[in-house]
Amino acid sequence: MALVKLHTEFFRNLSSTEPVSFSPSFNLIYGANGSGKTSVLEAIGYLGLGRSFRISRHQAIVQHGQQRFTVFGGLDHGLDKERNAESPSEKNLAHRLGLSRDVAQKETTLRVDGESVRSLSSLAMHLPVSVIDPGVFDIVAGGPGKRRQFLDWAVFHVEPSFAASWQQCQRVTSQRNQTLRNGRLDETMLRIWDAQYATLSEKISEARKAAFEQFKSAFNSLVHQVNVDWMEGMTLEFYPGWDTSQSLIDVLVRHREQEIRMGHTLYGPNRADIRIKFQGRPVAETFSRGQQKTLVILMKIAQSMVLNDLGKQVSFLIDDINAELDEGHRTMLARKLQELRCQVFMTSIEHPNPGSLWRGETIPDYQMFHVEHGKLLKEE
Repeated sequence: MALVKLHTEFFRNLSSTEPVSFSPSFNLIYGANGSGKTSVLEAIGYLGLGRSFRISRHQAIVQHGQQRFTVFGGLDHGLDKERNAESPSEKNLAHRLGLSRDVAQKETTLRVDGESVRSLSSLAMHLPVSVIDPGVFDIVAGGPGKRRQFLDWAVFHVEPSFAASWQQCQRVTSQRNQTLRNGRLDETMLRIWDAQYATLSEKISEARKAAFEQFKSAFNSLVHQVNVDWMEGMTLEFYPGWDTSQSLIDVLVRHREQEIRMGHTLYGPNRADIRIKFQGRPVAETFSRGQQKTLVILMKIAQSMVLNDLGKQVSFLIDDINAELDEGHRTMLARKLQELRCQVFMTSIEHPNPGSLWRGETIPDYQMFHVEHGKLLKEE
């Protein structure tokens, strides 16, 4: 699927005008700082992630003086299916997605093809969105939570039952944590929560491990295709969150006093990680900033390779590409995403030069947009 229509209302500084039509291939967006180009990506991100990739507070999204913002999107079948040669219209859209947030009432309304849905996963499953922005490099330099989020994005799109299992596990973890903080040990109740938690944890870890192995295989293949000799000796390892030589229930019982003292669950899928090491040490300590950027880009591309093999088109949101990546990395990224038939939304301050992105290569179909004062204008 590819996002071919977008309409926003009271979203950041974007002008609430007629819907904008996009290419299912490359969309190059430029404008001055503060013009609204990143807000365009953020709006698209809401449809594919159910949230902002920039900030956690919905209140910061809605325009001043308003209490509700809305994002509508129209999807077609993307590059791998026959498409109507005309510009996208309601009759040839594969899906219509909508998200509205009332920040005063703290209520979110979700719609898919005109019907209300209850979960964000029902919305996000239709549009796999991958973000490359300044914060994405924390996948390597940040804590385990960033890498869990990176892995779970792929698991969500590979294994349909994962979202429900993970939500259920979080509810059980919350109940278990309340029992741990109760101040008086209720071993009977803890054993009940332990059993439920262990069952869900095994299911979640199996899904994560399967997706990780697919990702690792794609990543290793990609590394052999590009010139990154300095990665020789780097290892990727999935850590499920506990020592799997023992059952999770045994681990929980053995560390009961520690968890009661801390007041929360210390072992299980909430502690999972992708351990990335070079010669036995974390790459955050051994790789330069530039090497870390290259690594994250390759990890993102490898994820899209996995989904591409499953027949899913990934939409990449690449913010301020000239500031984050040098010319060589920009070219490598553009070429690989073209090969994978991804949809791409790429922003920059300067007017993009397609010839420099695809040096010596065939330039793919693309559309050029200029953003000024929150208004997105397509250039012919």
